[in-house]
Amino acid sequence: MKMQLSEIARALGTDEYPELWNDISVTSVQFDSRKLSPGSLFVPIMGERDGHDFISQAVTAGAVATLWAEDHQERRPADLPSILVKNPLEALQKLAKYYLDKINPKVVAITGSNGKTTTKDMTAAVLEAEYNVVKTKANFNNELGVPITILGMSSNTEVLVVEMGMDRPGQLHFLSELVQPDIAVITMIGEAHIEFFKTRERIADAKMEITDGLKEDGCFVFNGDEPLLEQRAKDLNVEQYRFGLKADNDVSASDIQGTDTSTMFKTNLDEETTVTIPVLGDYNVTNALAAIAVGHKYHIDLKKEAEALVDFDLTKNRTEWLTGKKGERILSDVYNSNPTAARAVLDSFANVNTEGRRLVVLGDMLELGENADQMHASLAEKLNAKRFAQVYLIGPHMKALEKRLIDEDIYSKDAVHYYETGELKRLTDDLSTEIQANDSILLKASHGIHLENVVDKIKN
Repeated sequence: MKMQLSEIARALGTDEYPELWNDISVTSVQFDSRKLSPGSLFVPIMGERDGHDFISQAVTAGAVATLWAEDHQERRPADLPSILVKNPLEALQKLAKYYLDKINPKVVAITGSNGKTTTKDMTAAVLEAEYNVVKTKANFNNELGVPITILGMSSNTEVLVVEMGMDRPGQLHFLSELVQPDIAVITMIGEAHIEFFKTRERIADAKMEITDGLKEDGCFVFNGDEPLLEQRAKDLNVEQYRFGLKADNDVSASDIQGTDTSTMFKTNLDEETTVTIPVLGDYNVTNALAAIAVGHKYHIDLKKEAEALVDFDLTKNRTEWLTGKKGERILSDVYNSNPTAARAVLDSFANVNTEGRRLVVLGDMLELGENADQMHASLAEKLNAKRFAQVYLIGPHMKALEKRLIDEDIYSKDAVHYYETGELKRLTDDLSTEIQANDSILLKASHGIHLENVVDKIKN
């Protein structure tokens, strides 16, 4: 982005400002003082810590201006231009809306219990075949991250692909109204956040909020294999595209074949073209179908879409293959987890070719509510010694899975290893001792378990 400070002041409703602000160019917006660069506008967010406390670091980093809360006027900086606002976060959101309207790209908004980040990456890759595209980076998918994503656009952006996360009712409604999507995508409905929503039906209701800001001539792209979405889509009077593995979807897959590191399939759009994605699992085929559906809506030829998907840029820690210190193969999927996602990746990993053993590390799946132990124990249906030689479990809810594996003689006691949440070092040490060069190892957990620290220790 590039805007004069005076334009930003006007966008935020400030009528009076020094004339010299016409000569101050803002080239980025940032709320983290550690990530500021010269030319930045600093936004002091009031969360666990008060961002106003980091103004000196912002100045040192090269910030050219800052937003400033009205109730902090007594600390208003004397050596940095500041725009007084009632609430810096709300001002950031208002500025993002202004800038989005100014650049006026097409907006593709994506959510879902599983797969939204991978689908976002795939969709951006497909659209880049024909358009200048900006996509959400990392996990910037909430009320703070989405405005930062918007303000990160360059003036020639033609399509914005924005991921939207959700952990409470109303959140997607707000984000959808903010970005006013041309296309709204829901990847699937799972058990993520069921602790707060209680039922999958309520999760589906909350996910449908992504359509609340959908333009009148917009399009709803959703997983047609999910009855909960099928039912709710009937109430929407907009164009709809259904994707999924079932043949009756608008975009469907056939002839699915996989290797350890890629999956090939064909679609009903062009049965002669084979699509290859550099990730494993039918669930990633479904994610690719969502991206293909969006590309189809924007008239991108399937052959171009296939070329884009063969080596798309995948966000870190999503079913990512790595090499360990001993030469072992590591499948890292440690950013998020829930029962649906865990079962899918276990099925895929069970089919991975390996000269040695397959080892599995599973950490707690968070926010599953009062039935969390039962949901963790249910993963036993996907675990047996023929599939996986050793199982490592970490977190209080995984204790229920350990009990079932041993009580039902699915594994012997010496093949199941349990760790408390704070025992990441012991888990890492045990893995480092156990792993052999020809082994393959899967690590899967919610991000709050921090298995990425284990991955970092055992990989090259």
